Amino acid sequence: MSSAAHSTRDDALLRQAAAALVAAGHQLAARGWTPATSSNFSVRIDDERVAITVSGRDKGRLETADIMLVDTAGKALDARQRPSAETALHLQIYRRFADVGAILHTHSRTQTVASRLYAHAGSVRLEGWELQKAISGHTTHATLLELPVFANTQHMPDLVSRIDAWLDAGKPLHGYLIDGHGLYAWGRDLAEAMRHLEALDFLLGCELDLRRLSP
Repeated sequence: MSSAAHSTRDDALLRQAAAALVAAGHQLAARGWTPATSSNFSVRIDDERVAITVSGRDKGRLETADIMLVDTAGKALDARQRPSAETALHLQIYRRFADVGAILHTHSRTQTVASRLYAHAGSVRLEGWELQKAISGHTTHATLLELPVFANTQHMPDLVSRIDAWLDAGKPLHGYLIDGHGLYAWGRDLAEAMRHLEALDFLLGCELDLRRLSP
């Protein structure tokens, strides 16, 4: 394939990914899950590149120009654009899970409150909820879905190492909370990532309601 053909194909892939991420941003912002300029979203383009939201953008007003490309080391392919510091967390998941194609990170009130409430326990243990079946690999409510809560830090390598330690211990990871921060969820494509995000937010809301309503 000629270099011109490669460039045309690459431009088309980026446009497609950018349009999908913009639509996701608008949808999640409408729910109030991306307050201020919080949250970040990404899609894997290929083994060498990831499309991700530019740092500091209002996700409810995203445009395709607000989506940038980074390589697997997190370096911006356009030096004029700046990726979020949390790009490292996206790249970690892509490295660890070859089948992951999209990642969504949001800050809903439910996610943020749950992250504080369960930080001391280190995880939220979800059991007996029918909607656990919305998470790929879970076929019954009669299983444990453990959602870890990692301590917050501004030093991303520390957070990356904590997540690696969880995975290296052989523990399943379908998403995670960061204390006082928000939720990361992912999937084979953007549609599955969105389903997982919605399901986890709902399940966290149910757990919070149980704690509030139980005598």
